[in-house]
Amino acid sequence: MAELLKGKPVADAMKEELIKKVDGLKSKGITPKLGIIRVGQRPDDLFYEGGAKKTCSALGMDSEVFEYPENIEQAAFEKAVIEVGQKKDVNGILMFSPLPKHLNEKKIRTLIPVEKDVDCLTVGGAAKVFTDDPTGFPPCTPTACMDMLHHYNIPIKGKKCVVVGRSLVVGKPLAMLLLREHGTVTICHSRTENLPGVCQDAEILIAAVGKAKMIKGNFVKPGQIVIDVGINADPDNPGKYCGDVDFAEVEPIVQKISPVPAGVGSVTTWVLCKQTIMACEMQNS
Repeated sequence: MAELLKGKPVADAMKEELIKKVDGLKSKGITPKLGIIRVGQRPDDLFYEGGAKKTCSALGMDSEVFEYPENIEQAAFEKAVIEVGQKKDVNGILMFSPLPKHLNEKKIRTLIPVEKDVDCLTVGGAAKVFTDDPTGFPPCTPTACMDMLHHYNIPIKGKKCVVVGRSLVVGKPLAMLLLREHGTVTICHSRTENLPGVCQDAEILIAAVGKAKMIKGNFVKPGQIVIDVGINADPDNPGKYCGDVDFAEVEPIVQKISPVPAGVGSVTTWVLCKQTIMACEMQNS
């Protein structure tokens, strides 16, 4: 049986450290605050929002939700985002995406101040991540992957790391973070030739492709570390969720694996708060 890399021990360790940071800021009269921008009431947005607010509360942080109707016009929403960005008490901003199709999301993202962009929504934020600028905040999910690797003392330097998925939300920034720690990184995607063979060659395999149970037993080998970022409706168990890895096939083969649920996803809201606290510290020198 593989060792399970669960998210809760990672979150618990982060919680202890972050409470100390929040207490230190509060002793100086500063309370970190997360601003959440939401258009409409998509169930997945509301679920994540609830988790983020709960995590903020557990750390002694403030949070505020800025909710707008789904039919809000472009000009009105641009004005609203600018106003949230100008609020001095808001240190980090999370804006749920995708926005309704009638809104120009590309333009709206540019209105979020880079110093408050704690989930890498802006081009400026992405530029900082891709140029190794430590004042930039990578997206929360790839950062959670790195935090898990660190917590479980999994070495990255010199290791063959294969990332399946090339999105700007996970795959590409995750590759940059692995490179930052001297991993030897290969990014794969749906057009990669001999994908199972490439994945088998990895020492650390990270699945972030967004396709349920895509990574099968023939993609892995003994001794591997597998991090499953995916969260998908389970095609074999209605009402339940599964990852991008076929856990039943892969778990008996590999050395360590993160489960879905209770893996990477349970760390992401803590990363969101961690990066908001870091933003608060930088904004207050």
